Amino acid sequence: MPRRRRPPRPGALTELPPLKVLTQLAALQSVYYVAALILLLFTTLVAGTKFSLDLVFGWSAVRGDTTQGWLMGFIWILDGGLFMAVAIVLLIGRSKLVLDFALSLHFIHLVITSLYTGSLPANSAWWISMAAASAVSVALASWGCRYRELKPISFGGHSANTNADGGPTDGRNKRDDEQGDEEEGFQRGRGRGRGRDGAGEYEMVRMNGDTSTNNTTNNHNNGDPSVTVEEDPSIRFTTVDRL
Repeated sequence: MPRRRRPPRPGALTELPPLKVLTQLAALQSVYYVAALILLLFTTLVAGTKFSLDLVFGWSAVRGDTTQGWLMGFIWILDGGLFMAVAIVLLIGRSKLVLDFALSLHFIHLVITSLYTGSLPANSAWWISMAAASAVSVALASWGCRYRELKPISFGGHSANTNADGGPTDGRNKRDDEQGDEEEGFQRGRGRGRGRDGAGEYEMVRMNGDTSTNNTTNNHNNGDPSVTVEEDPSIRFTTVDRL
């Protein structure tokens, strides 16, 4: 008899498989460089300067003594902060994983930049830009993921005070509900109405205090009782069957 395999225990390997994590990280890194490539290409075209891969994978262009260097730093903050926050919310969607993915993303960029240039970044403006981008991405992505996690789930119904869109119900919805009940054979409020089968009538009578009265009416045709009284602390329903 073959040996039965035990089900995997709950843990990090079952909730976060390594292949899925690597796939998500590769997708984020691809979005990071594609967005940076588009922003840098647009900036160089507008400024009339020459575009090169050193702007994407290098660190010498980000400096604090020139206006062009400040612009490059702002582009990296916009890319690594705002764009990556949106990408993390859409691709990851879990607030407890935001810090890991955001820091891993910028650490991989540091490794790639160091390998491309052959040395660690020496400009303090580059380090400040990367730190600011990391902080912005963590803050915005954490807020976005928590907003999605705490968003109420709709199962297709609505409560007495809210409609399906989450807003308060208005008089129109209330009138529609009352009209639907009347079409099924029921009538809201005080007064008379017919039963669902059309065989009798009911009357809603307001009770005063704890007073309760049982009324019984005999049918004139066969002498059998045909009145059913159902009492409530505040409402009494009297049903009269007509043959």
